Amino acid sequence: MHPLIYALLVLFGLSVNQLYKAKRKREEIDAIARQHGCLQPPMLQNQRPLGIDRLEQIFRANSESRLMELFLFHFRQTGYTLQQVFLLTPAFGTVDPANLKAMLSSKFSDWDNGLRRAITFPMFGDGIFTQDGDSWKHSREILKPQFVYREYENLDVFKEPIDDLLQTLSEMEDVVDLQPLFFRFTLDVTTAFLFGESIYSLRSPVSAGEHTFASAFNTAQKYVAKRFRLLDLYWLVGGKEFRQACETVHRFADQIIDRNLNPNPANVDNINGNFLNSLAKNCPDRVALRGQIINMLVAGRDTTACLLSWTFFLLVRHPHVMEKLRAEMSQLDRKTDVLSRADLRKMRYLQNVIKETLRLYPSVPVNTRTAVRTTVLPTGGGPDRKSPVLIPKGTAVAYSVYTLHRRPDMYGMDAELFRPERWDEDMPLNHDPTSQQWGYLPFSGGPRTCLGMDFALTEAAYTIVRILQRYPTIKLPEGETVELTGVEKQTVTLVLQIKQGCKVELL
Repeated sequence: MHPLIYALLVLFGLSVNQLYKAKRKREEIDAIARQHGCLQPPMLQNQRPLGIDRLEQIFRANSESRLMELFLFHFRQTGYTLQQVFLLTPAFGTVDPANLKAMLSSKFSDWDNGLRRAITFPMFGDGIFTQDGDSWKHSREILKPQFVYREYENLDVFKEPIDDLLQTLSEMEDVVDLQPLFFRFTLDVTTAFLFGESIYSLRSPVSAGEHTFASAFNTAQKYVAKRFRLLDLYWLVGGKEFRQACETVHRFADQIIDRNLNPNPANVDNINGNFLNSLAKNCPDRVALRGQIINMLVAGRDTTACLLSWTFFLLVRHPHVMEKLRAEMSQLDRKTDVLSRADLRKMRYLQNVIKETLRLYPSVPVNTRTAVRTTVLPTGGGPDRKSPVLIPKGTAVAYSVYTLHRRPDMYGMDAELFRPERWDEDMPLNHDPTSQQWGYLPFSGGPRTCLGMDFALTEAAYTIVRILQRYPTIKLPEGETVELTGVEKQTVTLVLQIKQGCKVELL
């Protein structure tokens, strides 16, 4: 037989085989769908071929600093579970508490991070936020002991950084932008708590290398965020600037290792020794150790800085809330320097203010999980949007915590408003056990619930109290705009920041 004819026959056979496999796979999926009574959720309609308009919408909304507003609009347009075609790739989105429970807890093993590791690896390396399976479980076991509240219940770890923050504020003009200061402050807290020594970025940002690190960190995150939005085509986003930013972040993590790592970490007790040395004992090499450090820096620095920034952004626009908070603080019988975690937790209105801030502006506003096997979400399909929904293996499902927290059927018709008092009321959220547990997720849920949740809430509460006690008057500067919540411009990297910063007048 002629070689060309033979090659064509082989190619034809392979094509037939692939078509047969695809047909069998489709039949298997259809059978699972019938078995569970699955129906398709509403489709987010494309106006242009291949789902290109989805990409255009996302990049345009991001450039206009209204990306979360776009996602909110999509869910309100179609329903709280939807499907779409994005660059030829089928994908789903949901903010139904029952579906979130399945993805994050009851069917946890059906899901993983999908492309997250590949997308973030140039910056993050391997760490708890990019890992799945046994490696993720191992990382969580290593990190968990550090976040037992006994390690920080006397608040000592926060006192020096807060003193530095207040000193920095006293040396500035009356009108300041708190947001960049909070990022420096939370970096100092994180490095002090996790690595045994603060980098004191509020004291000497240039010599500590914090300014260079912060700039590179933000640049790298912007590229990572763009890579996430391209899904399978993430590799199209990169280039020299991204590589250089990642290298700067890596050098910063290496400096932490060199400055704080005991040369004989194997001799350091896991409980009483420095956390970095305990971590080094469980990391196979320096690259793995660096990855874990960068993962922890992202969590400790960015999320709490955003929480503090949005809190003061809201307080100066709602002076009656600030006055009510000050009234609660006036009931404290103790001096600031002997406050404890328990004291802060007893301040109910303070806790409500923090909850309400995280509701409207969750630090991580959107996330994605990918099915590792064909699975079923319990609701969102069919004309009534109550039927189960089939999710084929390899399909991504995005969930917008930002949208979830603004559902009027759970938080009331004033869900768009900043009103801390709602947490003492009988919200619709609490009428259903599933919604009560899975309708408020600022720290995710299930096995991957944020390990640092209590630490972050304690840090934020103490910082708010110390600043309010130091400054009897904190108000919105003259000329600053007051928009409806959610209308202000937002910057979305891996976290949700205020585009124009958090400008306040301190008197």
